[in-house]
Amino acid sequence: MAELKTQKNDASVDAFLHTVDEKRQEDCFALLELMGEVTGAPATMWGSAIVGFGNYHYTYASGREGDWFAVGFSPRKQNLTLYIMAGFDRYEELLAKLGKHSIGKSCLYVKRLADVDMDVLGQLVEASVAHVKATNS
Repeated sequence: MAELKTQKNDASVDAFLHTVDEKRQEDCFALLELMGEVTGAPATMWGSAIVGFGNYHYTYASGREGDWFAVGFSPRKQNLTLYIMAGFDRYEELLAKLGKHSIGKSCLYVKRLADVDMDVLGQLVEASVAHVKATNS
């Protein structure tokens, strides 16, 4: 079975974030603080461009398994990509209150944090982490 390309590594989160466009850095450091507070876990690099917090082991019905972070983000060129787990009870309700965003499979895209309600974002991150813990323990 093929190994997942994106792996946790020892690269410096701080050094990575200082390579990010200055306009995005402030948002990245705000996400670093928010996700660190919610998870109580240190930030770690996953691959070359994802900052993750916490981790869990998963096994799919197909037998494929691996390790992944509980919550994370990546400063992409077009958007900030936030990796959160969907499927918890208040997911749709919180997204409706969040502000300007788009979604993909387990990804939340925002142009800048000024476009969203930070309290709602905190609730989304918190509920996502709780969902990950509940479904993977």
